[in-house]
Amino acid sequence: MAIPVSESISFPQSEDDILKQWEKHDAFQTSLKLSRNRPRFSFYDGPPFATGLPHYGHILAGTIKDIVTRYAHMNGFYVERRFGWDCHGLPVEYEIDKLLGITGPDDVAKMGVAAYNQECRKIVMRYSSEWKQIITRMGRWIDLDNDYKTLYPSFMESVWWVFKQLFDKGLVYYGNKVMPFSTACHTPLSNFEANQNYKEVNDPAVIVSFPLVNDPDVGLIAWTTTPWTLPSNLALCVHPELIYVKIRDISTNKVYIMMEARLSALFKSSSEYSILESMNGQSLVGLHYQPAFPYFTSMKATAFRILSDRYVTSDSGTGVVQQAPYFGVDDYRVCVRDGIIAKDGKVICPVDESGKFTEEVTDFAGMYVKDADKLIIKYLKNNGRLVHQSTMSHSYPFCWRSETPLIYKAVPSWFIRVEHMIDRLLDNNSKCYWVPEFIKEKRFANWLKDARDWSVSRNRYWGTPIPLWVSDDMEEVVCVGSIAELERLTGEKVNDLHREFVDQLTIPSSREGHSPLKRVTTVFDCWFESGSMPYAQAHYPFESAEIFEAGFPADFIAEGVDQTRGWFYTLLVLSTALFDKPPYKNLIVNGLVLAADGEKMSKRKKNYPDPMDVVRKFGADALRLYLINSPVVRADTLRFKEEGVRDILKDVFLPWYNAYRFLVQNYLRLDKVDSLKVYSEDSELPRDTMDRWILSFTQSLVAFVSDEMAAYRLYTVVPRLVRFIDSLTNWYVRFSRRRLKGETNDPQDCREAIGTLMTVLYTVCRIMAPFTPFLTELMFQNLKEMVGNNSEVIFSASRDSSDQQFNSVHYQSIPSSISKFIDTEIERRVSRMQLVIELGRIARDRRTLPLKQPLNDIVVIHKDPQCLSDISTMSSYITDELNLRKVSLCSDRETYGVVLRAEPNFKALGSRVKGDMKKVATAIKALSESEIDTFLRAGETVIAGHTLTVEDVDVQFAFSSDNSVSAGKSKSDNYETVSGQGMLVLLDVRQDQSMVDEGVAREIVNKIQKLRKKGHLVPTDNITVYYEVEPSNGYLGDVIKQYLNYIETALKQPLANYPVRSNHEIFLEDSFTMQPGSTNDKSLTYKVNVTLVKGHVNSNSNSSVGSEGDSNSHPYCGFVNLELKLTNSSDVRKATVLLENPIGHSVVTSLRHLAILVGNVFNIVNLRLFHDDACKNEIVCYNVGDLSGSVIYVKGD
Repeated sequence: MAIPVSESISFPQSEDDILKQWEKHDAFQTSLKLSRNRPRFSFYDGPPFATGLPHYGHILAGTIKDIVTRYAHMNGFYVERRFGWDCHGLPVEYEIDKLLGITGPDDVAKMGVAAYNQECRKIVMRYSSEWKQIITRMGRWIDLDNDYKTLYPSFMESVWWVFKQLFDKGLVYYGNKVMPFSTACHTPLSNFEANQNYKEVNDPAVIVSFPLVNDPDVGLIAWTTTPWTLPSNLALCVHPELIYVKIRDISTNKVYIMMEARLSALFKSSSEYSILESMNGQSLVGLHYQPAFPYFTSMKATAFRILSDRYVTSDSGTGVVQQAPYFGVDDYRVCVRDGIIAKDGKVICPVDESGKFTEEVTDFAGMYVKDADKLIIKYLKNNGRLVHQSTMSHSYPFCWRSETPLIYKAVPSWFIRVEHMIDRLLDNNSKCYWVPEFIKEKRFANWLKDARDWSVSRNRYWGTPIPLWVSDDMEEVVCVGSIAELERLTGEKVNDLHREFVDQLTIPSSREGHSPLKRVTTVFDCWFESGSMPYAQAHYPFESAEIFEAGFPADFIAEGVDQTRGWFYTLLVLSTALFDKPPYKNLIVNGLVLAADGEKMSKRKKNYPDPMDVVRKFGADALRLYLINSPVVRADTLRFKEEGVRDILKDVFLPWYNAYRFLVQNYLRLDKVDSLKVYSEDSELPRDTMDRWILSFTQSLVAFVSDEMAAYRLYTVVPRLVRFIDSLTNWYVRFSRRRLKGETNDPQDCREAIGTLMTVLYTVCRIMAPFTPFLTELMFQNLKEMVGNNSEVIFSASRDSSDQQFNSVHYQSIPSSISKFIDTEIERRVSRMQLVIELGRIARDRRTLPLKQPLNDIVVIHKDPQCLSDISTMSSYITDELNLRKVSLCSDRETYGVVLRAEPNFKALGSRVKGDMKKVATAIKALSESEIDTFLRAGETVIAGHTLTVEDVDVQFAFSSDNSVSAGKSKSDNYETVSGQGMLVLLDVRQDQSMVDEGVAREIVNKIQKLRKKGHLVPTDNITVYYEVEPSNGYLGDVIKQYLNYIETALKQPLANYPVRSNHEIFLEDSFTMQPGSTNDKSLTYKVNVTLVKGHVNSNSNSSVGSEGDSNSHPYCGFVNLELKLTNSSDVRKATVLLENPIGHSVVTSLRHLAILVGNVFNIVNLRLFHDDACKNEIVCYNVGDLSGSVIYVKGD
């Protein structure tokens, strides 16, 4: 049985109630059971770290995942959703290092790896309860009990299996490479990790002189922003083909060599130097120079000479690049190529894992390299090597975990070969469907093209150990791929794979007399673990191999744009290396959520509201829809604003809820709800145009959502859903209120309207369920009861037959579009009607004319006859909504003397045309009407050599100067012009006294209605409105008498003169003032005293307003007499139609509704209503009550 709906709602509280309902019925698990036998839709959830609290970025990604997987479930799939936790790696260790004051590997060695890892194990799930709380509160359905954790031995074993496959394929090697290095975390990072966190910094920039050995008076000058690398300098590099010059510095008389194109780096003008000689870079190659520091002079046999390479550029520095080969990627490559160093030679890397100089650099030993910069610069200055010193602001990589600057440093590491399979990576990427596509084609593809071999080993402790056992001489290497294999090779029982359990295990050498093999001390980069999650979460290949293989690649994944160089990349590298196939089929990339000021959200700055506070205030549905209905779903950024969530509540949820509440109220009012028609494939269409329109509009929406969700384009679906809610509430319900309330004297029409709204709301409920799971659940629980005997119709699209499916909207199926209901012609008509109304509203606003003030006419001008025909069929809706007496149509604007005029948009043109602005502006103003028409059709035009678009030109409508209409008046005074989408409307703003009077009557109704609301009265409360006007004799009293029938009809309650009888129960006594502005007393202010009493006054016991004591001066009910004249017939048929029944109820107030009733009485469709017997004076009045008691002549077929 349907239950009444409250006038108001707390969305957060209702969501809490729904959560309890879901928990009671174990709703998520039940949905999985109901769909167990369906086709599988595979989904991978990227694991977050539980050592930090969830933020809006996590909520956004989680919402996208929840929407897609809910939709897939409702679209006929079985969707397993397991949550995962990233438990290893730097995020955990860094927290422990801070907690325990650990500054380096020596501190860990003192406490032991086992104790250190135990500390890590304690905090890995530190905020798991907060994660579970917000995931559940956001309405996300995902299995948090059957989760996966990267610390599970089963997960770690599959990671070993992945690595073993790569090792067996020859894709694993050990080597020294210059890599990004985190000195705070004491470990190298991969290239994609280093690219995750760039910041603008100010670094010292120095130019240093390196005197030539064969000519000490001449020095090459090199520029660097890392002075700390100069003690390790072993070479200089120039561009082989560019021009270098030997110059004399006029101020110091010193001679330098630098690139000619870079002279501005040192000198402000050519007067500060003289060029002594020019040469190309290649001529400098092989020259030896004197090093700036003495620490590695033992290398002078091969080092301290000039090299060349094309990576040297002419856009920065001096054109001479100092080479510290173990601190720069290009430095290392060039120096190895030219024999400065050898891959297996001595490593010149005097910086330890904490970023401090070693004892080799005697002057700065023990100092952190960045702190040593100032002392190094001082050393250079004291030794006459510093040529110039400044600071430079530039983008520099920071550790994504510790937020400290990275350095580039040569370290030994285990690598996965990636560079050889770049073509395969690109090919597999091409097989994936990305939303938005430009991320795939540009950002990600460009990253893949420059992919480098992947360093997967980390000099850390809390992680999956790399399963390599090696001999002391590295000649023997054994890769272990499972626990069983490790037990077989070591003879030991193994239950846990962390370092403290496997480091002490040894494997006998296959070489006689050699020591046993020991495990390498490194652990996997945690990105290797997350890239292995498709296999490791399923414990593949050790368990359920068939199930995994059937669901691989994943049908869908989603994460933020920052994962293009993280999780998306590692997934693709490993799946390509293992199976030569992509790991996912469809992928949604979201943008970043920033604070309202555009800055990164920061707990320290407190520049964003707590997510749970927002949910408690506005509800999870509102937050979900706000995030999804934003540019962030297109991989753009979103500046999070709390008021944006509030606006979703105000503009979407409240109108939607009120439409649902309005339906329930009127449904419960009906006597026989079992005769309601719920529209299905087999139903006949309703008669009313707006019913047909909203049914068609709904089915068009269903088709659109189906197509767009199949393409994962949430960024098109959600705005369309939001616009639909607006159309439903502000157009259909607004235009159909009287029909829904049964005020049209046509019970069938009322039932069709209620059946239509019920059908639409239920359909929208199912479509919106994945997006707003709480509100749709709330509505569904009542809607399913309301359909009653029609349940077999309304639920006909459901795939499951069990009664359990009716317990939740989320067990239902997404509806399929019913093509029979789609009427593009009606949708076109209503769309054009809406445009006219919207333009008319703009015109009223411009003249400050409220809608309650009636006007005579609106002229619609459009060249398309079909458009005008469409508007003609909808003209009654336009007159009702805009409070007009008629709509005029015209195909030629010249009929009304309207001309086109073009004006320059100076703001748009300013930065483009610059000095030509005057010429362009003059040419724009001189454009003829035909030229403007051509421009509008083409969308662009060329003026004074500049291509201009419609954004650059303001096209305006104006009345031609010779079109005055009366003395002192022009058409521009009498009409307000507004245009849009090729349509021009002219609103006649002239008002005669009758329009002013009617507007005053409407204002009276409005003020009394506000008093009813103030008295907390509802529409069904029967009252009598007593009133008196002060002064009693005047314009306002006359208006009330003249429009008594209209006022009582609008209020649906009778009016009575003061005094109020003593036996009446009073609800409210109040008053209001009016300055109605009649032609006779514009400045006079009237006071209206009002008393609202319980019940309707009997006309025999109290005089009605305007009756002058005669209780029989008014008929009991309003009515009109009808005479029908049929075409081609002399017969006349007569009838009477009541305009209310009983008085004040089921009132007919619009001409359109009267026409419907007349058509029903005479069983005709095409009809017109006239005042006169000759059928020449057609009725166009707005207030039907004015026709009461008259004869209406009907002409029809």
